[in-house]
Amino acid sequence: MTGSRATIARIWRGRTRPDVADAYEPYLREAGIRPLEDKALGVQLFREDREGESEFITISYWEDVEAMSRFAGPDPRRIHHLPRDAEFLIELPQGVQVLRILAAKLPPG
Repeated sequence: MTGSRATIARIWRGRTRPDVADAYEPYLREAGIRPLEDKALGVQLFREDREGESEFITISYWEDVEAMSRFAGPDPRRIHHLPRDAEFLIELPQGVQVLRILAAKLPPG
């Protein structure tokens, strides 16, 4: 993260079938994560492989709701699906979580 302090976390979740998870991961990195790296204070991408599905979770960190809204639009909970999401995801997510960060201690970088 840059020198600004993150006060907001925006959390997106999407699930794929196991047979397309390995193809979705690089697509999500390029089409979803790369734009966030340029705008958010920080971003993390997680993947959990389970029986029958793989879940991807993206957490982006923002200085405040206004900064997040400049990227996501006036309703920061609104989903902006990637062009190929319908091809990969089991169902299209209907929203994201927007959480205030109350405490954070991260390991060194």
